[in-house]
Amino acid sequence: MRHRRSWGTSCSCAGARTSIASRRSEVERSRAGEHEMTIQAGLGGVLALVALPCGRSFTTVPAAQDAPAKVSEFGRYEGWSEERFSEWTTFSRYLEMRDGVKLAIDVTRPAVDGVPVDEPLPVVWTHSRYHRNPSQLMAMFSRGGLAPDIRSMVDVQADLQLLVKHGYVVAAVGVRGSGASFGRFEGLFSEAETKDAFEITAWLADQSWCDGNVGMFGGSYLGITQYMNASLAPPALKAIFPVVAAFDMYDLIYPGGVFRSDMMGHWAKLTRQLDLDTPAPRVDGDTEGEWLAAALAQHEDNWDVMEEYGAGRFRDYAAPTLNYAEHGPSAFLAAINAARVPAYHMNGWYDIFVSGATLWYANYAGPQKLTIGAWAHAGMPDMQLNAERARLNAIEQHRWFDRWLKGVENGIDDGAPVNYALMDEPGEWVWQSAAGWPLADARPTRFWFGAGPSGSVGSVNDGLLLAAPPEGSGAGDAYEVDPTTTTGMATRWDNAVGAARVMMYPDLAPNDAKSLTYTTPPLEHDVVVVGHPVVTLYVTSDTGDADFHVLLEEVDADGVSRYVTEGVLRGSLRALAEAPWDNMGLPYQRCFREDQAPLSADEPSE
Repeated sequence: MRHRRSWGTSCSCAGARTSIASRRSEVERSRAGEHEMTIQAGLGGVLALVALPCGRSFTTVPAAQDAPAKVSEFGRYEGWSEERFSEWTTFSRYLEMRDGVKLAIDVTRPAVDGVPVDEPLPVVWTHSRYHRNPSQLMAMFSRGGLAPDIRSMVDVQADLQLLVKHGYVVAAVGVRGSGASFGRFEGLFSEAETKDAFEITAWLADQSWCDGNVGMFGGSYLGITQYMNASLAPPALKAIFPVVAAFDMYDLIYPGGVFRSDMMGHWAKLTRQLDLDTPAPRVDGDTEGEWLAAALAQHEDNWDVMEEYGAGRFRDYAAPTLNYAEHGPSAFLAAINAARVPAYHMNGWYDIFVSGATLWYANYAGPQKLTIGAWAHAGMPDMQLNAERARLNAIEQHRWFDRWLKGVENGIDDGAPVNYALMDEPGEWVWQSAAGWPLADARPTRFWFGAGPSGSVGSVNDGLLLAAPPEGSGAGDAYEVDPTTTTGMATRWDNAVGAARVMMYPDLAPNDAKSLTYTTPPLEHDVVVVGHPVVTLYVTSDTGDADFHVLLEEVDADGVSRYVTEGVLRGSLRALAEAPWDNMGLPYQRCFREDQAPLSADEPSE
């Protein structure tokens, strides 16, 4: 029962597997192994299948031979914009906000013979939680290496160098309470931080070297700050290019109602170290470091990430320092849509926020594009894939800003609005385009859990994944919680916060052996799977609650189980509700305190 990668990904298949492991909620885990639960047959709307060609080799968007003078299409941009500059200069200073807090900013301008040009140009900038200058962050991730001597992001990012060479000014600002900026960090995407972004945008637009057109770039935290700034509709903000950015804060931190304590713990340690123990580069004029020292002293009082989010277990949690209803980009969706700032959502299938990218596309009112690549939040083991990601990001970002900041009618808003990677073997994919998302021609396909054996894995039950309902009813598989189940130490979650430099899942067969598995018979032909898997479980439990982790895997001819994607749900928060946004027809668990309902030991819960 073997299968080559198939999902929003690929094709060329022989078999697919669903693996289920359960962990009781935090308060119950100390008694792991004492309880068991039964999972009954029932799996609904699992996959969406779509007929597309299957590519069996690594496929990028190649540079054409003898290309015409002007080309502007996905992954290619030639002849529309002249490379005018080959050097740049950077200055740094403090900007004083409305409440007196001073924020550190780097500004990099195109130069000729070492002198910045006087010509007013468009400005693109980023609002960074991780220092405005990446030298210290690079040293941290090099595991103890020395910080490189660089002046700005432009010195190390090829995509930003491309923009400067084509006549853009690039700026980077550290959010309040971080780096060399003064003030207190008041929580992720706080009201004060967003108001700062509005003021910074206005200041940039008012400078003599800016032509009044401002855009934003950046990924992860630096991507989400773009949506937050758009919620205030700064007049000069003409376009944003958010990469690997989340949609909803509760789902980011409590997916399915389960606290991502591992991810948030790593992030809290990283940012605490950056705020206090890893000094950011000083601004110009701070020759003795006195200003930097004063800024770091104010960071001592920064918001405690783990304390605050650890308390905020439910979506309706409201405290003076944390209120999901007024917290994060989805809470400001109406204001963001009223602003109608053109947005290019860029993400990857293995990113922790990939569902956020599709939700942005489904709910965004302004001009937009969506690209989903074959990558994770940060690095992947395949260097060629990483290089292709960087190349594509640079080209699409350049096309987007030329269109909306310079008014170049390059056709980027006329082409297919959605591009996504269709993956096969690791490191092999082809690009597909679509008129929207979810795909209009996808065919929802149902599978059902059934008794085995499949003969493909030595799991707890070795069940089958069937194309038709099994005969009879009421059958189920018993499972005793095994706290040693794991998907490894370099997961998409570790990758997102620097705990693992690359995402590298192991063969999941050993984990399958500790779990319930349901595996298809060998597939008779190539199958393309694109979309959002949905799993329906019917369970009884003698613990009253449990966290259910479901993995979609592919199994090759050698018995290797490869990770495809996953989902998690806390059993007591299973109640369905109407989503406050377009949820693309997917189940929505509201996760309010009043929604809690224990699992029964006698009657199956859905």
